[in-house]
Amino acid sequence: MSQTTTDVRMRKPGGGGIVPVLAFAGIVVAVMQTLLVPVIKDLPELLNTSPSNATWVLTSTLLSGAVATPIMGRLGDLFGKRRMLLTSLAVMVAGSLVSAFTSALLPMIAGRTLQGFAMGAIPLGIGLMRDMLPREKLGSAMALMSSSIGVGGGLALPLAALVAQHTSWHALFYGSAGLGVISITLTLLFVPESPMRAEGTFDGLGALGLSAGLVLLLLPITKGSDWGWSSGTTLGLFGAAVAVLLLWGVMELRVKAPLVDLRTTARPAVLFTNLASIMVGVSFYVVSLVLPQLLQLPSATGYGLGQSMVVAGLCVAPLGLTMMFTAPVYARISAKYGPKTTLILGMLIIAIGYGAGLGLMSAAWQTIVISVVLGAGIGLAYSSLPALIVGAVPASETGAANGLNTLMRSIGTSVSSAVIGMVLANTANHVGGVAIPTMHGFRVSFLIATGAVALGLLFAIFLPKQRQATKPQLRASSEEDAALERAQEILGGFRGRVLNVDGVPVARAKVTLIDRRGRQAGATLSAEDGSYALAVPAQGAYVLAAKAAGHGPLASSASHTGDDRPVDLDLALPSETVSA
Repeated sequence: MSQTTTDVRMRKPGGGGIVPVLAFAGIVVAVMQTLLVPVIKDLPELLNTSPSNATWVLTSTLLSGAVATPIMGRLGDLFGKRRMLLTSLAVMVAGSLVSAFTSALLPMIAGRTLQGFAMGAIPLGIGLMRDMLPREKLGSAMALMSSSIGVGGGLALPLAALVAQHTSWHALFYGSAGLGVISITLTLLFVPESPMRAEGTFDGLGALGLSAGLVLLLLPITKGSDWGWSSGTTLGLFGAAVAVLLLWGVMELRVKAPLVDLRTTARPAVLFTNLASIMVGVSFYVVSLVLPQLLQLPSATGYGLGQSMVVAGLCVAPLGLTMMFTAPVYARISAKYGPKTTLILGMLIIAIGYGAGLGLMSAAWQTIVISVVLGAGIGLAYSSLPALIVGAVPASETGAANGLNTLMRSIGTSVSSAVIGMVLANTANHVGGVAIPTMHGFRVSFLIATGAVALGLLFAIFLPKQRQATKPQLRASSEEDAALERAQEILGGFRGRVLNVDGVPVARAKVTLIDRRGRQAGATLSAEDGSYALAVPAQGAYVLAAKAAGHGPLASSASHTGDDRPVDLDLALPSETVSA
């Protein structure tokens, strides 16, 4: 397992513009996934190719995004998350320009592949937030970054429809390139590089094996309906994917610095979070596939709502907006009950949304209600995922672990796209050679989403119970009370707060100051708000040891150099070191 060369966590007082800039970057790269949805039916004509070939314009983005997320996460851990974030955005801009200047199939696929590569920006952003932000702001910030996948996808639909309806479709790519340049500029101005680094070298062979396995897996998932699910090509690719991924897993277990630490991934907290992520990805994409089609079908069908492309996009847009505004709500709920409870709550709301949606498809306003309810549920679920991952892996593996989690969501959306596409095709009415989706197909799709959420809920229930802030039954001695009073009077002593993984203060935790000879130099108990203060007899190196009932002990190196910088003690992450 890799180790950190430096475990200094930067605690900026307010985070500055880090959160909005990183969230904007996440939204920008997520836009690439749904950028061409409004013109998907016109792509064969626009590119002068067959419908089956035209689907590669969407498939290529999906595949490159799936491959990029774990690889860029690991590169960020090794060489700097900000550096890799800028690289991802730059590649996206290059891909946008390639697509903007062509109407030929192959260059368009190449450009879209480069655009999809930027999906690695989302786990990189989550990693930067963990490294740079103060604990009290981390929960809502990671929630917003995680939700940016849905926010970008939801907001892109009406905006892309408006652009495509009134200008050339190439303007979509010029716009995405412009957004990328803005995001790069803001990142350079407001986001500092994280000092966190993982030791070791980049596992190039592991990256190649994972890339090959993912392509072999996702390719038949996305193209199975075109090739036939029982065709030799589809089954052969699935078989090859299983073989390659098994060999890759064996190799990763033997590598000293693997691309993905499978031992960490096998931990129940990480494993069940990733499995739940797949199900959340499935449920998210169903509404994006069903509602726009329902809204745009002619009313002459008896169930279509006869809305324009732009109106359909506006009706679905609340899905992304609600996800965005759910982030601060998530932070409050998670701080009190933990991200596991928030994930379960989010999945329950998603199930309610799809259940209600079975009877709410007869008017445009009803689709807005469905979008709002599902947006709230998906927002809570998506927001919980990075907190669960971050709380279960070492700081040096944050980028790679979140990259893998983002990949799980991408696999979920890929499976959703394939399954729902097959359902709608098999239940469609064929009129004059044109396949028209039916209300039965829409309802079956909603039932599939409900089933996926139910399975995800089961995975979430199996997540290990998280440790909550408790009130340990510790008694302060008169010596400790005196030490606390002296520390509050003497400038330059150690002070800070004792927190759990969710940023919740831990009251009456025992905090002990140990000098370089291993002798106790002071002790105190944290206050009700988690704060503590300790005087130091002299400048030099010390160890701050903290312990509370229900939490593992923490020993953090700290050196006093005459300043009074706060030192927060995180009982939930005992492997991290804090330097004062």
